[in-house]
Amino acid sequence: MIAPRYMPLIAKQLWRHRLRSALVLAGVAIAMFLFVAVQALQEGVRRATQAVAEDTTLVVYRANRFCPATSRLPQSYRARIVRIPGVAAAVPVKVAVSNCRAALDVITFRGVPREDVVAEHGGLAASWRVLEGSIGDWERRSDAALVGEALAARRRLRVGDSFDSSGVTVTVAGIIRSREAQDDNVAYVHLEFLQQATAARTVEGGLGVVTQFLVRVAEPALLSAVADAIDEEFRSDAEPTTTRPERAFVAQAGADIVEIVTFTRWVGWGALVAVLALVGNAIVLGVQDRIREHAVLQTLGFRSSLVTRLVIGEGILIAAVGGAVGTGAALLLVHLGNFSLSQEGVTIGVAASWSLVAWGLALSAGAGIVAAVVPAWRAGRREIASCFRAV
Repeated sequence: MIAPRYMPLIAKQLWRHRLRSALVLAGVAIAMFLFVAVQALQEGVRRATQAVAEDTTLVVYRANRFCPATSRLPQSYRARIVRIPGVAAAVPVKVAVSNCRAALDVITFRGVPREDVVAEHGGLAASWRVLEGSIGDWERRSDAALVGEALAARRRLRVGDSFDSSGVTVTVAGIIRSREAQDDNVAYVHLEFLQQATAARTVEGGLGVVTQFLVRVAEPALLSAVADAIDEEFRSDAEPTTTRPERAFVAQAGADIVEIVTFTRWVGWGALVAVLALVGNAIVLGVQDRIREHAVLQTLGFRSSLVTRLVIGEGILIAAVGGAVGTGAALLLVHLGNFSLSQEGVTIGVAASWSLVAWGLALSAGAGIVAAVVPAWRAGRREIASCFRAV
């Protein structure tokens, strides 16, 4: 370990070569910015697609359909779904998106019946926290929308504002924060309003036709059995279904996004390797410049182990400071940007948590230690006489 009283000496050594230290700090900050940004994107994918033990929601979709515009199910299916053993509730949902392909800024409308939002037991609003406006205002106005917090921040929407997308014009009645990641990037509107608003631009649709059903089962253990029972119920109908757990549905619908994010993992680890190379190169050059200084320190009574720790301290300090700058910049951008990736009506947000901050700082400091070990070991093992002979 390095005693705190030696930190001023370590900082002074870095300050003596200000230009070199500044360039290394900038390089480490840029590399860690990229690494943390990639990790934030992967965290968003994990939150949206990773199944958890308490999941109780199924998505019933039209079989062999992908984009919401092509999935059309009779709203009357609801009565048959709720009769299936294990089903606690079924909510018909009409989905309209501004772009069905993978994109960064997509507006998704979800039309739901009023009674399924405000139901006393199991209503959608049970998982929401209204930040601005009220659900009451949404109930009273047919063209009103309850907008997710992330979508409102990205589009700078406030209560009372009107906006248009996909030929649908709505007025913001409330801004909500939800426990469900998908709700933060959508606008909830009245089902009949959205059915009528989109009927003119679709081959089929209008009243009585929805995109999907959100089915809540009585307990998590019944997810698989209920999904199979729903698909069996409609297997012979003109509009057969495919039923999956909600998070599995998000993973399937956003498969291209998941593949892209998986590839970026290599970019993130490449950035970490760049940190090792930058810090290692800086330490090697610094040690080479101070060979005689290290000999003087040993002559004055500094042990070889202490010289080794001082050099490692330089690596930790420069990597930790650069990592803190890069990590902070990445988190600030994620927080202010409210970025998300959307595809086929599902949205995957870019998420950053405090655990990611700790992860970024620990990795940058660890990279500083690894990069400085070899030059520090060599500096500590040099003989004093050979140091004075070095040019």
